[in-house]
Amino acid sequence: MTAWSWAGVAGAALLFFWGIGAYNRLMSLRNVIGEAFVQLDAHLKDRGEVCDKLLAAVAPRLSSEQATFDALASAQAESQAAALASRSKPWAPDPVGSLAVASALHAAALTRLLSLLDHQPELRSETEIDGLVSELKLIERQRAFARQVFNQAVSQYNEALHQFPTRVLANLYGFSEARSL
Repeated sequence: MTAWSWAGVAGAALLFFWGIGAYNRLMSLRNVIGEAFVQLDAHLKDRGEVCDKLLAAVAPRLSSEQATFDALASAQAESQAAALASRSKPWAPDPVGSLAVASALHAAALTRLLSLLDHQPELRSETEIDGLVSELKLIERQRAFARQVFNQAVSQYNEALHQFPTRVLANLYGFSEARSL
């Protein structure tokens, strides 16, 4: 073999191993998105459980506010369905986009319920309801932090995806841009 042949083989080997390294880096970053989503999903489940308990405790006492309770229950169901759709591929943009919309609707319905409770001091003074509201506020802070971690993981993945020369191989490997919440 001539020197040029060896150089060609070395160049091909270098490109091959670079391609493997780029693939492994993107897979690693995509796995970080999955790990961050697991934490976020746990907080979404906790929020759903506490909201269900709060609705069960408050709804029978304020029958005139059934529209508020129905809105929260509907938003809760939609949020749970969107989270379920996102669990298998939290880096896929469509299910995560649906989850973002469902989370915004849930937050609006939850804000409406909490505002209603703030105007009902006799209910808010009850230990059970006050405890559920406090627990819900804690879960919301934890969920916001978990969402921030998820969004940071998505941002790192997307940055790596758009860097040259990885960008060249991303389509070949089937990687696409992830969506943040």
